[in-house]
Amino acid sequence: MSTTALETPGAPQSRNRAGAGAPLALASGDALVLESLSRHFGAVRAVERVNLKVRAGQKYAVLGSNGAGKTTLFNLITGDLPPTAGSISFFGEDISGLPAHERIRKGLRRTYQSSLLFRQLSIRDNLFLAVRGVSQGRFSFLRASARHPSTRATGAILERIRLSHLAGETVANLSHGQQRQVEIGMALAGAPRLILFDEPAAGLSPAERRELVALLRGFPEHIGFVLIEHDLDIALRVSHHVSVMHNGTILREGTPDEIEADAQVHALYMGSDPAGDAGDGFAGH
Repeated sequence: MSTTALETPGAPQSRNRAGAGAPLALASGDALVLESLSRHFGAVRAVERVNLKVRAGQKYAVLGSNGAGKTTLFNLITGDLPPTAGSISFFGEDISGLPAHERIRKGLRRTYQSSLLFRQLSIRDNLFLAVRGVSQGRFSFLRASARHPSTRATGAILERIRLSHLAGETVANLSHGQQRQVEIGMALAGAPRLILFDEPAAGLSPAERRELVALLRGFPEHIGFVLIEHDLDIALRVSHHVSVMHNGTILREGTPDEIEADAQVHALYMGSDPAGDAGDGFAGH
């Protein structure tokens, strides 16, 4: 990764609404295409015939209540779980049968709900290890110089996640929000083409959520992301397009403005099931 590759883009712009249930034809510029993707656990249909398309560089949000199937969907995309049926295409290549590490090498990245950091190392060392881990020289025992590409890439990521002033600080001493920033930085290591963020705003204070919004809105234009989020305000402010999951399926899909104005989405947020039954709604922050 170079500093040039991390140029600051403009804020997300509105996109046209797409059909939620129809199969999606692969077009040039599609980063991720899910076709009838399903995952069953016995009689439980955690994800059922999901069709979803994310264009290259697009900022995409997936909303839904607890148990809607969002994290299972991420696990299928990243290879942590095999699909029961359906296919996953990544920049035109079917990756449905590839192991997780091969998907990473192709430019897919992910963060998790729980922080996965080296807590006794500094921010700089965490980011450097992430950069080296996806570099050709990752098994070298030679110490990287200040002019080494991995060292320069680490510095560029520090600037991107707004933590250059704390580069030498031990991760264990950071706030929860700052640890989230480090995780995002680690996902930026190498040459990511699409990043999956699993509830990055969970547990953040209002000030930390504002920092997260600024970080996501300043993302490079050429790197897209898919965001799972319970916080409707954050999801709608940082995304181009939104899908709402319910009971393992895509219930609604559209632009942030369309989703915000949708009566059925409002019903979910107020805790009522679209079919008229009571539900737990979205876990707001």
